[in-house]
Order: sequence, then C-alpha cells, then structure tokens
Amino acid sequence: MSWLKTSEGMVRMRKLVYYVAVTLDGFIAAEDGTFDGFVFEGDHMEGINAEYPDTLPTQFRSALGLQDAPNRNFDTVLMGRNTYQVPGGLPSPYAHLRQFVVSSSLIDTPHDVAVIRQDVAGRVRELKEEDGLDIWLCGGGKLAAELLPLIDKLLLKIHPVVFGRGIPLFDGKADITKFRRTDARLFESGVSFMTYERS
Repeated sequence: MSWLKTSEGMVRMRKLVYYVAVTLDGFIAAEDGTFDGFVFEGDHMEGINAEYPDTLPTQFRSALGLQDAPNRNFDTVLMGRNTYQVPGGLPSPYAHLRQFVVSSSLIDTPHDVAVIRQDVAGRVRELKEEDGLDIWLCGGGKLAAELLPLIDKLLLKIHPVVFGRGIPLFDGKADITKFRRTDARLFESGVSFMTYERS
C-alpha cells in the first residue's frame, strides 16, 4: 500500500494498477493493435468480470445489465493513444470512469476524455494523491514502460496463446523492477489471473 505524508498525518495514496491481458510470450496485442487471438470464451470471463466490472467498456456493461453497478476497484483509466484508438474502438470507451489519454497530437476527443500532452509522470503523481479508487493503466506497452516507476500493481490475465510478435507488455527502455506475486487464479479455459505487487 502506498502512503503519503500530509499535515494531517499519513493518508493512503491511490495505486496505479496495470491491468491487461497478455500472451505466454509477453504481448498485449498483435502488431496492428488488435487482440483477436485472445481467449474470449470460458470460465475466466465470468470470474474476472465479476471481480473487475469497472474494466468493461461502458457499452458492454449496459449489455450485461451492469450500467448502474458501482465501480469497485477503479474510478480513473489511463490509456496511450494507440490503446484509445484501437481499431473498432469507441470515442468514449469507459464513460463510467474518468478517462485520460496520453498523446501529444490527439485533438478530437469527447468532452469526457481528457488528453495529457506532457509531463505524464507528474500528472499521474497528482492523480495518485487525489481521493478515490485506484487508477487503471489500460495500456499500451510504451506508456507502461514510461510509467513503470509509478506502477504499484500488475493484474495480468495470461492467455494460453503465443503471438510470436506484437506489442510487448512493456515496450521500451525500463529499469529492472521487482514485483512479488500476491495471488494466482487458474481457470479451466487455460487463462491464469496473476496479481503482482511492487516489492
């Protein structure tokens, strides 16, 4: 747990949580940004979605009757531009969360999608000091590599597939960072749900 020392004493800081699906060979998407090769049927879908309904796109939440469900884990989502503009994506994919996209050139976004153009780490530090639930780092790999020093927790949905090439979990230069496994769940579908926290 992260803590911040204030004039009123120690207060809990929000965590930056990298929650993402990943292949056995460490890719979060194919080279073109798509993720059709992941396993979308099986017991892991119901199990993980029940625990993290706030990570479902708003449109899917409505289809599942979860549109009024309170956010349980996150109230803020952070995305890189490619993750936000994934082929077939929605202009406001997570309308039930505060949405931030990191981009120096993106200009056409809905009013509920804020763009962070510079000092990403500084803005994330500010978000972590605010009150609220944790911050979901949705992707992509380049943003995750840039923010690795600020990531407190990894929630990895490891799928039993190999892409061979694609967008890595951490795409770019990153210092060695140690995490400790704090939970592991195995599903009949072959998907493993692993939780790691910063050591």
